[in-house]
Amino acid sequence: MKRPTRLSAGEKLVLTANRLLDGQIVWRDAFGQWLPQIRHAETYDAESAELALENAKHNAQRDGVVGVYEVAVQDGSAIEPVSVRERIRAHGPTVHPQFATEA
Repeated sequence: MKRPTRLSAGEKLVLTANRLLDGQIVWRDAFGQWLPQIRHAETYDAESAELALENAKHNAQRDGVVGVYEVAVQDGSAIEPVSVRERIRAHGPTVHPQFATEA
């Protein structure tokens, strides 16, 4: 059993992965679907995220995703990842707008 994730006040967790077919970054919604926009992601507290993560990893092959893991986000009107790495993954590359995915 993994150690529970420690969250700061106002933080929740979301699940992310990469779509196996094309490598697109995807986020798990409340219905268990993997969508390319973080705004659709289901947020979890640390305890419920553990079960959701286990379930998502178990169904990853069936769902066509790889590399499932949890990401800390600010819990507010808009879901915003805490770390710079995950903000880049959520909102696209930092090099040129031409290469960014539509939010």
